[in-house]
Amino acid sequence: MRQDTPLWAAGTADRFTAKLREVCRRSAGKIPARAIDGVHDNKADGRAYNPDDGLCWWTNGFWAGMLWRAFAKTGEAAFAEAARSTEVQLDACFTTGFYGLHHDVGFMWLPSAVADYRLTGDPDARRRGLHAASLLAGRFNPAGFIRAWNDIPGQDSDTRGWVIIDSLLNIPLLYWAGEETGDPRYARIARIHADTVAANFVRLDGSVRHIVEFDPDTGAFVREHGGQGYARGSSWTRGQAWGLYGFALSARRTGAVRYLAMAEKIAACFIAHIPENGQIPVDFCQPAEPDYKDDIAAAAAACGLLLLARLAPAEAERYTAAAETLLRRLADTADWDPDHDGFLRNCSADYHGQLHNVNYTYGDAFFYEALLALAGCGVDLW
Repeated sequence: MRQDTPLWAAGTADRFTAKLREVCRRSAGKIPARAIDGVHDNKADGRAYNPDDGLCWWTNGFWAGMLWRAFAKTGEAAFAEAARSTEVQLDACFTTGFYGLHHDVGFMWLPSAVADYRLTGDPDARRRGLHAASLLAGRFNPAGFIRAWNDIPGQDSDTRGWVIIDSLLNIPLLYWAGEETGDPRYARIARIHADTVAANFVRLDGSVRHIVEFDPDTGAFVREHGGQGYARGSSWTRGQAWGLYGFALSARRTGAVRYLAMAEKIAACFIAHIPENGQIPVDFCQPAEPDYKDDIAAAAAACGLLLLARLAPAEAERYTAAAETLLRRLADTADWDPDHDGFLRNCSADYHGQLHNVNYTYGDAFFYEALLALAGCGVDLW
């Protein structure tokens, strides 16, 4: 780590907070999904939701997560008030929106309700977090995994045995619920699922699969699906980041050496493939052209690397240096104009999709989290 690193990270986090204060003032009451041309999509009800599941869209907790981190840093009530409005709106997911829910309830309620409860002790936030945790536990298949998605009505789909690497960032909701209630079932489900992912998603070289289909009756491996990366068998970088950070979080929550070893294996693969300029592609196996980038993968991986630096002190310098490389590149290319809502500019939904070089709010959330961690003033909200 460079001598000026903590000072640089603290200054950049302060810069982020200052802009976020302006964005919050403009967007309080909304749940932004991404900034479009520098300004959040203000059509319809002011939210940029995917029409498939509306309010249940999987990234809808990250806006609140950014705001709760800003509240923890500054103590400013405006951040807390805007964050809590997300929770109130998401209550509809528990009732009329039930069919739109999925395994990403961890992404939705950990950065929102659970963060609220951890920082303020609000009893309604605790109730919301436990409700979401119970829904996630209810998706557990005793064959050994948590089901990812629901089948789509009217379409010939069967996702009963589908699991995705993103799940590792959702199961910390179960660890929290187990600690909060003293009920061992939550953590037991999380550990069984993490063991299944470790055995079936992580390749010998430390790269990871995005989607694995299991037999829903026996739990046997059926096939790998290509998912959001370049191709089946390739290395989707955001999936690498989910695996790296997710196993590190399981290691922190459980103390299990096997999860730490898995996180370090994935980290070694990720670090070995960081380009010289520090800008992460959508897939480490993608062709030279088109040269698609994904800032979200870089930001999430930086979070995971900084947690690994705490969990594996012997390798702390290497992990911190890699995270700093990623974050300095993100800071160099970010949008710091306070009149624009988004920060990261080079995000991609998936390799073969239409959205590249765009902003996503959840990428901004991981960027802020990593800056605060590198500065030594972050809070553990996962």
